[in-house]
Amino acid sequence: MHIMNMFIFTSLISAVLMMVSFWLPQMMPDMEKLSPYECGFDPLGSARLPFSIRFFLVAILFLLFDLENALLLPTPWAVNLAQPFTTLLWTSVIILLLSAGLLYEWKQGGLDWAE
Repeated sequence: MHIMNMFIFTSLISAVLMMVSFWLPQMMPDMEKLSPYECGFDPLGSARLPFSIRFFLVAILFLLFDLENALLLPTPWAVNLAQPFTTLLWTSVIILLLSAGLLYEWKQGGLDWAE
């Protein structure tokens, strides 16, 4: 019975929020809103133009450093372990490796958007 009440309650809230989101906004479209692209590309040009390799390089670097930062997430919890010095040591090693990688990419020009 309790699960059925929760299901009814969440369905009711969802329905109310859908109705509010449908009726509340003011619809005043302009030329940019009616354009099929809102990402900065010219919608009237050719769709077969190649992307710049710099775009992919910066995206891959972002993913790499973002995933490596996930290694640091357990650090606040791990400080409460019996040997917090070990945690501090490994955290420092990860930060130094990430900083060295960032410095290397910076010196190689991998972060420059325009040549």
